[in-house]
Amino acid sequence: MKQIYTKTGDEGMTSLRDGVRVPKDDPRIETNGQIDQLNAHLGVVRSTLHDDDEDSRLILAVQRELMVVMSHIATPNGSVNPRELHAVEITSQLEQAIDRADYQGGFVVPGGGSNLSAFIHLARTQARTVERRLWSLNREHPVNNDILVMMNRLSDYLFVLANEKE
Repeated sequence: MKQIYTKTGDEGMTSLRDGVRVPKDDPRIETNGQIDQLNAHLGVVRSTLHDDDEDSRLILAVQRELMVVMSHIATPNGSVNPRELHAVEITSQLEQAIDRADYQGGFVVPGGGSNLSAFIHLARTQARTVERRLWSLNREHPVNNDILVMMNRLSDYLFVLANEKE
């Protein structure tokens, strides 16, 4: 079995994509931790949907894109990341899903309907946290605007989806 621990983080430091060492509470690391948490929430949501469900496929595409986003966040300023972003395409797919939804407006109290809806609301609130962290990070380490737009649209999509699954 491959050894998973390296002991290189035992003193509170970790590595960015190119091996640059930074504190574990560096804003890029914190932001990626929040994105990782969002991805886990989305995994819970997706696990409750059928694999052939359109929303399941869209959420999987979002999860995969979040992994690319994390790679870009962890790329030091001045370095080039070879992983291609598809945030514009994902944003378009999210907008199409929102437009197809039968959203009647209004807010709901999470947990009043289905477990699935409650899980989606957890993912939605985490998406909002990620969006705030990305904007904070953007002040010090510029974030691609397409990522910022995608995150905003993702939380809108999750809100509509949670209401649909209520």
